[in-house]
Amino acid sequence: MRWCVQADETPLFGRERGCDEFEQEVLRFDGPSDARAHDEDDEMLYVLRGSGAAAVGGERVELAGGAALFVRHGTTWQVTEAGGLEILSVLVRDPLPEDSTHAVVAVDDAEAGEATAGRQFRLLAPTATATQFVGYIPVGRAPDHFHKYDEVVYVLDGEGAVHIDGETAPLRPGSCVHLPAGLVHCLENTGPGEMHVLGVFRPAGSPAEAYYPDGTKAVY
Repeated sequence: MRWCVQADETPLFGRERGCDEFEQEVLRFDGPSDARAHDEDDEMLYVLRGSGAAAVGGERVELAGGAALFVRHGTTWQVTEAGGLEILSVLVRDPLPEDSTHAVVAVDDAEAGEATAGRQFRLLAPTATATQFVGYIPVGRAPDHFHKYDEVVYVLDGEGAVHIDGETAPLRPGSCVHLPAGLVHCLENTGPGEMHVLGVFRPAGSPAEAYYPDGTKAVY
């Protein structure tokens, strides 16, 4: 299934895999890094594991699991301390103008919201162009649905499957899924525990906005 890859595959989603809106990769650090900046793309970051610190736009930022960062295009950042640090990076193409150069949010500090089939989410680092969130999926399968936004998903915890166009692919920690706007799909959590996913989608909005295959708006 070309919509789903595993994190041990390099690269993850980007233009070479038919994903024009984003470029998704895992960055790994065992010490200080070179400075990193993008002239045209915004960058949305999420600390998967490990700890450390970074300098973002001249500000020191502590890095630990669950920390989310937004870095505006043209803003320099670099890791200054790292111990087994892994960060999921999603570059957002053709971003809208932003007032702030960067923002930092801890997932535990983010307010929870509700989506379909008993699912919850927490909104992370804000941006005018795209939305970054962590989703919490209970055991079970939600109804087939689609979104009006383009999305890349990374499985943080739990196991299950993604169902698209009569095909099924397994999901495990590190699985990545690209969901173009209008693509009917379903994420299933096969248990036994809750599944956690990190999503980035554009245009910005609510993760709860979804539509059934007949076009009617999904309810929760």
